[in-house]
Amino acid sequence: MTDTTRSDALLQRMMDFHPKIIDLTLDRVARMLTALGEPQHCLPPVIHVAGTNGKGSTQAMIRAGLEAEGKRVHAYTSPHLAWFHERIRLGGDLISEEALTALLDECIAANGNEAITFFEITTCAAFLAFSRTPADYTLLEVGLGGRLDATNVVDHPALTIITPVSIDHQQYLGETLPEIAGEKAGILKRGVPCVVGPQAEEGLAVIEARAARLGAPLLAYGQHWHIGTEQGRMIYQDERGLLDLPLPNLPGPHQIQNAGAALAALRHLGASEAACEAAVTRAEWPARMQRLKRGPLVEAAAGAELWLDGGHNPAGGEAIAATLAAMPKRPTHAICGMLNTKDVTGYMRPLAGHLTSLHAVSIPGEKNTLSAAETADAARRAGIAAHEAESVAAALQTIIARDPAARVLICGSLYLAGSILRENG
Repeated sequence: MTDTTRSDALLQRMMDFHPKIIDLTLDRVARMLTALGEPQHCLPPVIHVAGTNGKGSTQAMIRAGLEAEGKRVHAYTSPHLAWFHERIRLGGDLISEEALTALLDECIAANGNEAITFFEITTCAAFLAFSRTPADYTLLEVGLGGRLDATNVVDHPALTIITPVSIDHQQYLGETLPEIAGEKAGILKRGVPCVVGPQAEEGLAVIEARAARLGAPLLAYGQHWHIGTEQGRMIYQDERGLLDLPLPNLPGPHQIQNAGAALAALRHLGASEAACEAAVTRAEWPARMQRLKRGPLVEAAAGAELWLDGGHNPAGGEAIAATLAAMPKRPTHAICGMLNTKDVTGYMRPLAGHLTSLHAVSIPGEKNTLSAAETADAARRAGIAAHEAESVAAALQTIIARDPAARVLICGSLYLAGSILRENG
């Protein structure tokens, strides 16, 4: 990555515009977009993606499929892992440092001294960039929820997508699955089709009710499209017919469902079978059961396998557990750091039968990190043999000394994953 000193300073300044990191409302975004000339109305056709898990992977597959057909695609995602620039892709390429700093300067000037959250003002900056750069599609990933998320200002997207909804962020979205599903369903727009991934029955009922009120046609898993595996291949079927495709290159059984939603979206957009195959074979999405293959940590691991995953809620724990269950048997040790806003025991519980041990760490530079001791205690409550470590490197050294041919999974938080990607090159 090029020198990001200038954008880092501007982004840090933006953190001071509002006392809360998260404050869900559209009022400040509407004011800001008006000051910028309403760029949200000048975007290439928008595909808006909400859900609890799988948003990023689904978006990455859609982008891979569209780009395989020669389409230019903008993409907005959050949070970033190593560098903020990852959040904004212009026509397929990460935004440059020069373009980003110019946008941030413009947005700071337009905002004046008004209160606005970091996510809100940077989302407005992304809209401004997208409105000024020609492309065929704009992929927008919801930051949190949907109904009051800063991305939910496009009146008539080309398509909406709701990936699986589960319990997370209860302090903002509600305590029950129907409440959370209602927030996610807030991205539905009158008359605009929505691809719906696999859902719990009570969540799907909420989505269907809102879609009916808005006259929004649904393309729902299990009703309008089906996905599964057969003899080491992935089989997708909808009213247009059957696709016999390779398994997704993104590892884990949960990626089958994410691929299904991406394929349903691509088929709705008229994509070819070749584009659908590219979607599942060419997609890249870091820190989702990513095998690390180079860098100082890999060198320190010697003969061990080193994996990285940023999942952080119970559904994320279940996805990791299913992925580990499908992998060749090998002693597996976790190095885990988590935030104090998460259901830590709920995340740990599915992993208990798959881990030889867990080494808990604090997440570097994160004020909301759990201490290593707290994370280790949660792991023990979930039935995992747990230890504390001063750092990821120290934990890795301890694991390798005892089990040189181990599989090591660094996990628990996207913020921990980001620090690993920055440090490990």
